[in-house]
Amino acid sequence: MSTVDDGTRAAAPAPDAAGAPLSRRRLLGTAGAAGAAGAAGLVAGGGAGAGIAVAARQHPAALTSVGAAHIPFEGVHQAGIVEPAQTCGHLVAFDLAAGADRRAAAALMRRWSDAARAMTRAGRPGTPAVYDDQVADDAGPSSLTVTFGFGRSFFARTGLTGRLPQALAPLPHFPADALDPHRSNGDLWVQIGADDALVAFHALRVLQKAARDTATVRWQMNGFNRTPGATARPMTVRNLMGQIDGTNNPKPSDPGFARTVFVPEDGVAGASGAGGGSPAWMAGGSYAVVRRIRMLLDSWDHLSVERQERVIGRRKSDGAPLSGGTETTPVDLEKFGPDGLIAIPGDAHIRVAAAASNSGAAMLRRGFSYHDGIGADGTPDAGLLFVAWQADPMRGFVPVQRKLDGGDGLSRFIRHEASGLFAVPGGAAAGEYVGQRLLES
Repeated sequence: MSTVDDGTRAAAPAPDAAGAPLSRRRLLGTAGAAGAAGAAGLVAGGGAGAGIAVAARQHPAALTSVGAAHIPFEGVHQAGIVEPAQTCGHLVAFDLAAGADRRAAAALMRRWSDAARAMTRAGRPGTPAVYDDQVADDAGPSSLTVTFGFGRSFFARTGLTGRLPQALAPLPHFPADALDPHRSNGDLWVQIGADDALVAFHALRVLQKAARDTATVRWQMNGFNRTPGATARPMTVRNLMGQIDGTNNPKPSDPGFARTVFVPEDGVAGASGAGGGSPAWMAGGSYAVVRRIRMLLDSWDHLSVERQERVIGRRKSDGAPLSGGTETTPVDLEKFGPDGLIAIPGDAHIRVAAAASNSGAAMLRRGFSYHDGIGADGTPDAGLLFVAWQADPMRGFVPVQRKLDGGDGLSRFIRHEASGLFAVPGGAAAGEYVGQRLLES
């Protein structure tokens, strides 16, 4: 899993009390002053502490760097696709309630969009009062993103089958799948990410409250990633197998990145997607494949590090390919080692998953690790909440997964337990809601 940033939604510091943006120097200076004030309060005792509390109410302290990070809700694309994956994540699918029609769905999407717009606002975010529970009252936006998508079943339930994208066809059955239908698919899908667990939970609760009488939760999955600042320098994250994961993820600077991930304005078809492509309302959008992949960690941990590296095709210590170099060195699938054997084994994960092995098929992976305790079999119920973004899943995820399902050495140590495919429309402009072009066209 990898994280990328295309530069269009850079996290911005919150403004200070006077409305001027905080520079890094001013932010650190404020933090230092706050620390000094705290120390003085400890020395002075309760009276001074009470005075500080009054002053804080009159002049709210500046947010810290993590809390101040802001990702705009509005834009050509929805947030939560190309931005770095946050520390905390919630993936949730909803089913429309009996009798909920297209008009009810449109009203729900407006409520959800308005709430997300308020909660992701720069500075001190807000929450529609009717949904607020004060859980996130003290926090800034903390890189909060809320991303919305539609499942295939949504279109029949809202009378919109004529606008169903061809690319939203059911995913094929893969022989190694062990899918739980109760934790798969859904009418609506929401992805929430934030660098603060309370901010993420607050957003989740707000959206659940806003859905009452219109949609009910079908399934929910909760994940996590490394916390910003936990390493001496920014690094590709490690998964729960201890492997650096996501090195070869597409980057916004790569040629053709946008067409790999997003539905282009000039590449859409008619309303039904006939003849390939996607309907016009999907311009600027993407398709999310969501898979809950359990890692068989006890079996994996019994392998030697050398064997683990041959299963993946990379060194565990630094992520460098077994063909040599550093983590970012291009993989040489043709290189042989001094023992006369091919450096990257034939069933190594990076060989089987490589775009060169799949006629150029590519997707942007942006997921979360998860750990749900110990399963009924006595082993860790842990793994990866895999989220893959692409302009066409039938040309991105499907051919790659077919190849992995048949020849990937890693498949012996993982199990796909849930699956979903969702059409994620383009972003909303000011005053709009996500999906408006579909629901009001």
